[in-house]
Amino acid sequence: MAPITEVEGRRVALSNLEKVLYPASGFTKGELLHYYATAAGVLLPHLRDRAVSFLRYPDGPDGQLFFTKNVPPGTPDWVTTAEVPRSEGPARMVLVQDLPSLMWAANLVTEFHTHQWTADDPGEADRLVFDLDPGPPATVVQCCEVAQWLRERLAADGIEAYAKTSGAKGLHLLAGVRGASSERVSEYAKALAVEAERALPRLVVHRMTRSLRPGKVFVDWSQNAARKTTAAPYTVRAREVPAVSTPVTWDEVAGCRRADEFVFRAADVGARVEEDGDLLAPLLDPERAAELPR
Repeated sequence: MAPITEVEGRRVALSNLEKVLYPASGFTKGELLHYYATAAGVLLPHLRDRAVSFLRYPDGPDGQLFFTKNVPPGTPDWVTTAEVPRSEGPARMVLVQDLPSLMWAANLVTEFHTHQWTADDPGEADRLVFDLDPGPPATVVQCCEVAQWLRERLAADGIEAYAKTSGAKGLHLLAGVRGASSERVSEYAKALAVEAERALPRLVVHRMTRSLRPGKVFVDWSQNAARKTTAAPYTVRAREVPAVSTPVTWDEVAGCRRADEFVFRAADVGARVEEDGDLLAPLLDPERAAELPR
């Protein structure tokens, strides 16, 4: 029987704590749960009020991976859920609102993925995102070059961008927006991706076609679609090592010369947060969100 831990007055079953999830480093499920408990202060604000999709990997990254979008069977009744629109009809999804809910979800062994809108207003996007995905031999180093171009282009439209590692091989750019639907944000993001390809033709591609991507950075604008989700800040990824989708400064982006410089593991994040706080905190301030140009 799984041991029961009390978390802020809620009883949470935490199981298989000694199980090794990441064989390359010996990182255990207990260490994963410890990471989420200590990162909760910066992670929870980016999850709160957002319908969460779980990318589960209960046997580690080498085992089966599967998405869970609907409320999982056995979800405690104290976990907040919300009805959200989908093309096939309304569905009910989890909202990770507090530490007990986070620890319950983390015990499922999951990546956290969120939409670019909140559950109380799914018709309006409050985030713009670019997923910069390098096609080998390109790496995150080339993603950083593209990110700087996009940052300047967004700034020309009065939009402030922030960067984080994807936790895999690329980089994510995020910005706070307001007053636009997901469809409108997608149109704008696609236009900038096309513009980036024209400005940096040897470096950028805006289409997903595999044959076009070797040696270039795919600027994925499509994750702004209302139905899509993106890995949340501070989530641990199901990769060979317990890498975290970690906010980075623009100085770090400008100075990136090797791909390994942008691999941050769960053990690295605490010191970064202690020194810099949450580098994505401005995204949580609605007063700093920008309107898209007409």
